[in-house]
Amino acid sequence: MRIDEFAQKEEFKPQFDLADDTLVFMRNDPMFYRKHYLPAMIKFAKFVNDGNKEKARNSVLPVVDKGIVDYCKKFNIAKTPQDVFKDTDRKAIIELLMSEEMPNIKKGEYK
Repeated sequence: MRIDEFAQKEEFKPQFDLADDTLVFMRNDPMFYRKHYLPAMIKFAKFVNDGNKEKARNSVLPVVDKGIVDYCKKFNIAKTPQDVFKDTDRKAIIELLMSEEMPNIKKGEYK
């Protein structure tokens, strides 16, 4: 064996959709949902209903970041979220969240 083979960092490669799994956690963990997700969705809905897409998108960024951190802690995935979640994963969670919540907002949820 070569010395550089010992030094290689083992990369986490999930066998599932990381964005989808994180969003499921955010919605189904009772404490996270109550403290972070629901208030963020109420803000998001307000901005969507006011027609301010920029503020709507920016309103979900903090809850997604918090969800990523809590997901890693709860499932003991990595020392830091950056070891697992790349920018593409974060963007995928944001897009998934926005697309899945839009029908609920149009129905009048999160008032």
